[in-house]
Amino acid sequence: MPRSVPPPPPPVRPDPRAARVGIEHVDAPDLQVAEDSNLRLGLNLEPGSQDDGWEHPDAVELRDGSGLRLYKDGEALAAAFAGIKDARHTVYLETYILANDDTGKAFVDLLSDKARAGVEVYLIYDSFGSFLSPRKWFEQLRKAGGHVAEFHPMRPWETKHSWRPGWRDHRKMLVIDGRIGGIGGINIGTRYAGGWVAKLAQFNPKMLWRDNAIAVTGPAVGQLAESFRRTWHYTQRAGPIRRTMLASNLRLPDPAKGLRLGKQRSYDVPKLPGRFPEDLLKPDADFGLLATGPTLSSPLRPILQAIANHATRRIWLTSAYFAPDEEFIVALCNASKRGIDVRLMLAGRSDANILITAARSFYDRLLDAGVRIFERQGAMLHTKAMTIDGRLALIGSTNLDYRSIEFNLEASAVVRSPQFAEQMETLFEHDMRFSREIDADEWRERPWRDRIVQWIVNRVRYVL
Repeated sequence: MPRSVPPPPPPVRPDPRAARVGIEHVDAPDLQVAEDSNLRLGLNLEPGSQDDGWEHPDAVELRDGSGLRLYKDGEALAAAFAGIKDARHTVYLETYILANDDTGKAFVDLLSDKARAGVEVYLIYDSFGSFLSPRKWFEQLRKAGGHVAEFHPMRPWETKHSWRPGWRDHRKMLVIDGRIGGIGGINIGTRYAGGWVAKLAQFNPKMLWRDNAIAVTGPAVGQLAESFRRTWHYTQRAGPIRRTMLASNLRLPDPAKGLRLGKQRSYDVPKLPGRFPEDLLKPDADFGLLATGPTLSSPLRPILQAIANHATRRIWLTSAYFAPDEEFIVALCNASKRGIDVRLMLAGRSDANILITAARSFYDRLLDAGVRIFERQGAMLHTKAMTIDGRLALIGSTNLDYRSIEFNLEASAVVRSPQFAEQMETLFEHDMRFSREIDADEWRERPWRDRIVQWIVNRVRYVL
């Protein structure tokens, strides 16, 4: 018998009074951590540990009453776990990887418990990213009363609609009871959480990943919920992929309306009054959401161009996978030449070394233009974030490579808040302590073999 179609997620009505609710720090007992572990890697391995010198910032309140809190590493998943545990009505969870480990199992068990307790639980997971996750986990959640959607199954015989193995859902979003949301780059797994959710047994700290997420409360939660609902409807009924896209509170055309795949379209980025990219947001909004999908004309490109062309003081960018198009590299170089403080935090270790090579293929031009480049050491860098002029911030799941921009579902928050941007810049400076700055003179002396490999990878970065 074919499985009945799960009901659509119910609409949520964010509570504007909830700006400070649900995003407090996670309480934990004091633990002592060896000096050569997190203090050297720049990670907080467990709750209550000494951490690495990072001081947790206070929540930021926006003009509409929405609240934001910046999370680092495993504390983000611990906060998500605690929020789901307190859920009373609905849980929407969208993730690329639900890892086959203790942290992944802890989330599945918790979601199942909440479903059995009568909470409407909706899970969207990517088939490729979660390919190694036990299928019995998802059956467990379904049997408990939860609703589960697999985004574009990798196995052709399991797809309900068209088979699109190249289209992947790389978003990481959470909405709880319509009052708490979360967005960032963190997947669900021990390498992202350390010992925050499930106790670390034998695990190499150097395999842990460095990442960020933000908790959202108040009216801004509705944007995350709307994005989730669009993707859920697509997994159940297919139709144009553009229906999964959303440009909320941004001065851009909504990509869900009228965008045709495979056909170039020029997004009309408005001229920015005052030469400042914060005007990408509508005048009465401090929080916007850019949820993109597979398209050759992503609105992300003109946004990046506008940022680089109109910044007046600084552009600080953290990117785990840095292989952008030529126009963005030129824009960054031009910004630096006109006196903008351009800094890049890139990966020194990666699960995809070829993307480190791709990033390094741009170093000559960037360094010559005066761009400062840092490679994060120790932990695996997985963060995707940017601050502009100390007033605008972007954070989410979007990498600066062709896969993210043209083939994946991605989601990034756009925040206009000097206080929040300052917190993210402080975190960038903190990561600088655990990074190696690339010296231009030393870089020019690198072996010819490296130069040749970088040149080749640069030419094929479109397919990485």
